[in-house]
Amino acid sequence: MTNGRELPDGGLSAEEQAVVERIEQENIDFLRLQFTDILGTVKNVSIPASQAEKAFQKGIYFDGSSIEGFVRIQESDMRLDPDPETFAVLPWRRKDDGGAARLICDVVDTETGEPFSGDPRHVLQRAIDRAAEMGFTLNAGPEPEFFIFAKDEGTATTQPHDTGGYFDLGPKDLASDMRREMIYALEEMNFEVESSHHEVADGQHEISFKYADALATADNIATFRSVVRAVAEMHDVHATFMPKPIARINGSGMHTHLSLFTEDGVNAFYDSDDEFNLSETAYHFLAGILEHAPAITAIANPTVNSYKSLVPGYEAPVYVAWSDVNRSALVRKPAARTPASSRIELRSPDPTANPYLALAVMLQAGLDGIDRGLEAPDPVRENIYEFDEDKREEYGIETLPGSLGEAIDALEADDVVLDALGEHVAGKFTEAKRKEFAEYKTAVSAWETDRYLEKF
Repeated sequence: MTNGRELPDGGLSAEEQAVVERIEQENIDFLRLQFTDILGTVKNVSIPASQAEKAFQKGIYFDGSSIEGFVRIQESDMRLDPDPETFAVLPWRRKDDGGAARLICDVVDTETGEPFSGDPRHVLQRAIDRAAEMGFTLNAGPEPEFFIFAKDEGTATTQPHDTGGYFDLGPKDLASDMRREMIYALEEMNFEVESSHHEVADGQHEISFKYADALATADNIATFRSVVRAVAEMHDVHATFMPKPIARINGSGMHTHLSLFTEDGVNAFYDSDDEFNLSETAYHFLAGILEHAPAITAIANPTVNSYKSLVPGYEAPVYVAWSDVNRSALVRKPAARTPASSRIELRSPDPTANPYLALAVMLQAGLDGIDRGLEAPDPVRENIYEFDEDKREEYGIETLPGSLGEAIDALEADDVVLDALGEHVAGKFTEAKRKEFAEYKTAVSAWETDRYLEKF
């Protein structure tokens, strides 16, 4: 990342010069300089490709006062510094007479020349730096799910595009060709896609891509959502990552696999002598995730709709426990084919999460567990969904927040997660989510009018 570094006029790093050369080779006309706001919405500024060297040397200035959670109007000037490692051609924008490419940017405070504290990418970088100080790097592998819905005269509906089920083939799975186009587009943007399939619900799908370091993974999730939507639009359908668009069916999640590696490339989570092949480091990290799980939920499940999906009975875990054999627990220890693949899987996040903030709080929570030597509880190998309240109490199993309001309460009570976000992001995020929850509480739903309007 450039992080505000300004090179002399005419001076480019080797990585930046390679990007400029690729822009010429690929016949790129426009560059999209991409970043995200605090809520995870992808934003971009488009510049002519001829301005690439200037963008690398001096950045591109923009008004930050209009971006959710950035700065007040009297502090509005911000700068985008493109990260050359994120250059990718947008495959759906290829044309014979020129195409488009994107560069993900770091946001810089023009007053100080330092990284902007409200930039979610910087929040994750701070967590990565802390892990590096402790001798670790984080690898993460997400499994984002999404729905494809039909359109009615150009407007998105909640009518599923097909009636397929888990792992179904055509003709029930009508989106197999569309998923293939999504995968081709992702591969052209340097993704290593591992698998794709139809999910449980009508119109629901999953594309899984290979794990990467935390920053690359967060960049990939943001890009993935854009690619899926863009390809769907080309087929005149709508793709959504909304967690629970239809009542009483499975919602969309984003199970996230996590592992720490040492500076010499060894998986710090692996121990061949342990029953579950987990090291002492892994157990401490796991304990940190469990301890801070309620506060993490505010970031990993950040919408009112998230809590329509995060309920028992629909494969979404709500119980703060871990297991190696069932999926009712919050954290699962998947089978590992090799020492390098030993990891834990946090099953609660959904794909509306800001990927930078979500990975930052997961990492900082786990590192807190290592730093404090927290002890992980015993695994729960029974189906927790079948436990009554007394049995959950006997096992010491707590429940995740049941609403966005409860999650924000948990966040504001957790100093570790607040510190992971930083004062600016924590304040702006909680302010936005308190407002969202207040608006939700005063809204009247169709369910209420259907149930009460004629009854009373």
